[in-house]
This record gives sequence, C-alpha cells and structure tokens, in this order.
Amino acid sequence: MSSKEISATAVGARSSLAPKRRFPEFQEAEAWAPVSLRRASVPVDERVGERKLTPVSISAGIGFVPQIEKFGRDISGNQYRVYTLVRDGDFVFNKGNSLKFPQGCIYLLQGWGEVAAPNVFIAFRLKDGFSNGFFQQCFEQNQHGEQLKKHITSGARSNGLLNISKDTFFGIEIATPTLPEQQRIGDCLASADALIEAQGRKVAALRAHRNGLMQRLFPQQGETQPRLRFPEFLSAGDWEETSLSKLVSALDAGVSVNSGDRPAMNHEIGVLKTSAVTNGIFEPLENKVVIDDDEIQRVREPVRADTIIISRMNTPALVGANAYVGDHYPNIFLPDRLWAAKPRPGTSMRFVALILGSDMGRAALSNLAGGSSGSMKNISKPSVLELLVRAPSLTEQQRIADCLTSLGDLLAAETRKLDTLTAHKKGLMQQLFPKVGESDA
Repeated sequence: MSSKEISATAVGARSSLAPKRRFPEFQEAEAWAPVSLRRASVPVDERVGERKLTPVSISAGIGFVPQIEKFGRDISGNQYRVYTLVRDGDFVFNKGNSLKFPQGCIYLLQGWGEVAAPNVFIAFRLKDGFSNGFFQQCFEQNQHGEQLKKHITSGARSNGLLNISKDTFFGIEIATPTLPEQQRIGDCLASADALIEAQGRKVAALRAHRNGLMQRLFPQQGETQPRLRFPEFLSAGDWEETSLSKLVSALDAGVSVNSGDRPAMNHEIGVLKTSAVTNGIFEPLENKVVIDDDEIQRVREPVRADTIIISRMNTPALVGANAYVGDHYPNIFLPDRLWAAKPRPGTSMRFVALILGSDMGRAALSNLAGGSSGSMKNISKPSVLELLVRAPSLTEQQRIADCLTSLGDLLAAETRKLDTLTAHKKGLMQQLFPKVGESDA
C-alpha cells in the first residue's frame, strides 16, 4: 500500500464529518469525507485457472477458513477454475447473512499468500491513499451492512446468499480522513485487537485445562476410579455408585406467578426466568418482578446458597441445564420450571454440581427428557432422583470441588478481563469513527 496521502477533494468531500475523539496530531486536520468503495478500490476478478491454491470460504466472526475445514471436504468441484484469485491485502465480501453480520461480512486476507475464493463473493483491493487496517475496522463495525440493508428487499436466495449487486456494493460509502489519520486509527485498534486475541487465547487455554482436568478427576464411562487422584486418596479405592437421591435431600420447584417485564430491585420480590440457568452459569438478574400482592403471597422456594438449580422444562438444548448457587437471594424465588437440589449432610453440593454440569452429567439429564413437543421437553422428578452417579468420600469430594472451583474462579476472572477489553474497544471505535450522515456541529 502506497503512503501517498489523499486530500478531502480526492475522496469527494461533500459534508463536514468528524469523530467524537481524534488523536492530538489531527485535532486541526480537515474534516472526514464520505468515499465510495467504487472510488477507493478496484474489483479483483482474476480467475484461479490452473493454479493449485487452497479453496476457502468465509465464516462470520472468524474470517477465511479452508473449505475442507468448514465443510469437511473441498466443495469447489468443477467451479474451481473460475474461482477468484485472492492475494494478501485483498478484501472479500461474503453475501451470506449471519447473526453477527445480517447483510454479509467483509474480511481482509492476511498471511495466506494466495487463495481461491468462490466467484459469488465480491473481492476488491484498495487504491493508493487508503489504509487496509482502517477499512478493516470500518467493516468490523458493519458500516457496510448499515447501508446495504436498505437495498435488501427479500431474504437469501436458494444458495444462501443475499441478492446484493456489485453496483450496489461498490456504492457503499465510508467516512474517511487523510491517510496518516487512517493509519493512526488502524494501528491503535490493531493493538487493541492484539490484546483481545492474547486474552482470548489465555481464556481458551484455561478452559481447556479445566475441562481436561475434570475428565481426569472423574471416572469415565465404565470406570470405577478416576485416572488422576490427589496423593492422599491414591489408595482410597473405587468410587461408590449411588442414586442422586442419596446425595441431595430434596428437589423442589417454585410456582408460576404473574410478573412484570423488568428485574426486581433489592426491596422487591422477583421470580427467576428459565434463562437464569445455562450450562454451569447462574445469573440472578435474569428474573421478573412480582408486583401484585396476591401473587407475592403465592411465591415459594427462595433461592438459597449451596443449592443446585436445574432446568426441568426447557428447549431440547437447555433442558437439564444446571448451575451451583453460592449465595442467598431471599427476595428471588423459583418458577415452576426450575428445581432446587438441596444439600444433604455428608455431601459436597459443589461436587454434585460438577457431576451434573459435566458433559456426561448434562447428557444423562438430557436423555431423561421427554414430551411430545419438538420445541419443549421436560424431566420428571423421580427419573432425576434415580439417576446413578459415582462419588467418593466427602473429603475427596471437597478436595476435587475446591480445586476445580478455584480454576473456575480464575477462568471467570480472565473471562471478565476479556469482556472488558472487548467492551473498551467497542467504545473506542464509537468515539474514533463518525457515521456517514452525521455532520460536524
């Protein structure tokens, strides 16, 4: 990419645009100006022909992925020769809609050299005077999608791609400053991306370590002892098979009551939503306030510490979801679709939560679900209480629970750091970019 600088007239300035925040060296710089992709780029339409390159696809939120990884095979077939030859530094627009990018996603090819992309994608290369890093961040913000959505009059076609013409696509406008400011913004946000990626790898490594440790600290299918035990329990013998009813004292649900559409405040009564429990996570703010006095009189089963909340009625994917509750929430109550498994002397409820929340535990609970509806399943109380599990002595239960809880707390803390970094970058982008249509006050 050339370092040739573009001027306001070169990008067709027609309105005064400025972000909320600019770097000090650009405080007095000229206003940003909208520039269309038609003016800022050239289409890339060279065909692969006989070259032997990796056929790729594009996944929203990920970017370029070899077809063999995404689909399990190379799907280019007879179309390979007419695939587009894409080189590092080129952008590619995938017209497929997704949750993250409903109007399609755009990614920059970096570190691949040359690849073969389906010719239904739109490929382009920026001209001199425009920064890849800057435009990459604009596309991550979905600036293109905000403009394209008014041109999309129907859903995806039979091939899953939105009906967006090249002419429409290259009419997208990006608010653009001079090249030095583009590069400054691109470099700043690339540094933020590097921090997010590093923290993401740390979170992924911790999660993998904890999952691997869980598999080794618990007996696998058909085994009576775990493959890894703490030194003091090496000669403790087999884990005893027992029903869940021997590990918990009760399995109680709340009642269905009429409620409002906001969470309860500290002085109010609330009833949990079924979404309060996902796999291993309890979110107490997922509740609805109960206002009517008669309804308040009907609530039962407050959320208590050292219990496990289990979703007894939910979608096929979430029925049986459960999570440990470590604190009392005396003003928050269970609905009829959630159970609370209560502690029994001689049992560590954190340990039981680890059993039920493991892959094997979740699968076992899901397998108990029945019901004629395809969208909603339920589990009977007797079947849950009769569920067979293996457990060691209370001392070993507590040792395992302490170890994995400590790792879980560390994982949660590192995940919060990742969320903070991601939110910081999002806020920074909102400050560093104006929107086309906003004028400088």
